[in-house]
Amino acid sequence: MIVNRLTSLRKAKRWSLQYTADRLGIAKSTYAGYESGHRRPSLETINLLAGLYDTSTDYILGRVDYPSKDITTESPRAMELTASPNMKLAVDGISLSEEETIQFIAFIRAKREVEIIRHKQKET
Repeated sequence: MIVNRLTSLRKAKRWSLQYTADRLGIAKSTYAGYESGHRRPSLETINLLAGLYDTSTDYILGRVDYPSKDITTESPRAMELTASPNMKLAVDGISLSEEETIQFIAFIRAKREVEIIRHKQKET
């Protein structure tokens, strides 16, 4: 599984074996060994690969079938949804429609309002 994932991720970026190995700070033959299955990357290297390819370690290891990261758990950046009309959100690898995105934003806003009310009630 790792072999196919690494090869497809690298080719999607249109990177050579040498370029990829250089970015990881390893020998080209070492990285080629990962893609051919002759070598197994360490957990530390898998984590580096996930960062390099902007994907999750779970995708590289074959635990999930979609390459995108879950921004709620792995990305340190917050995104303003209303400021990015061209941004697409996905749940379980399936893009949300415009209507679903609007509903998602409305849900979060309503949830926050409920939390504020509960917090005020606890203070009194």
